[in-house]
Amino acid sequence: MDASDATTQRLPLVLVVLPGMDGTCDLFAPFLDALGDRDRVLAIAYPRDRTMDYDELASWVAKRLPNRDFALLGESFSGPVAALVAATQPAHLRALILCATFVRNPRPWARVASPLIRFLPMTRAWARLASPFLLGVRPGRELRQRFVGAVGDMPSRVMQARLASVLAVDASESLAKVTVPTLCLRATRDVLVPAKAGEWIRKVLPAARVLDVAGPHGLLQASPRACALSVRAFLDALPPGQPPSGLT
Repeated sequence: MDASDATTQRLPLVLVVLPGMDGTCDLFAPFLDALGDRDRVLAIAYPRDRTMDYDELASWVAKRLPNRDFALLGESFSGPVAALVAATQPAHLRALILCATFVRNPRPWARVASPLIRFLPMTRAWARLASPFLLGVRPGRELRQRFVGAVGDMPSRVMQARLASVLAVDASESLAKVTVPTLCLRATRDVLVPAKAGEWIRKVLPAARVLDVAGPHGLLQASPRACALSVRAFLDALPPGQPPSGLT
């Protein structure tokens, strides 16, 4: 399929997308624009006013899943959330997509710094400094501003709690229980999540397909068209099932 067709074809099922550490879904805009067919995309944001661990977030998501065939996409921070939800084998789940993510702490050495997380100033200034590591050095002004707003305006305690969750998580056992087709999109220039995180996903779930996509950690933001084409191709290749008629 040519890239120009991405916004003209219907998704074969509902695509449920789970956000990165900002939890807002605001940063999905480039990917959703490239994907098109927004009425078949359900973006689930996380509460911004309270801290929740991975189990609590998985429960939050499970209560908001559509009552019809869907695929679940977990980006970055939400990889473990997606794995935990998929492991429960929801009735209408037909596929799992993991994007630039992990199911266990991708940087084990960083765990020693956990006590210091509460001192990190999760402000707009911090977000500006962090943006090149997530979006690359030339993401464009609009995308950078969107990132700074989504991340920098979150309460520090919420962001600190999510970062601490990343350092403590290991959802490998849950991932091993996943029975639906699984695609792992891995960023070729990811300085936050190493390539071995994708290899671990494939080791835990040998049937998972790992696909390298050119771009930084923020793949859906920096390489939206390539991700949209990869996701569509994966979903189009799924075994036929009951086509969704819309969102609940």
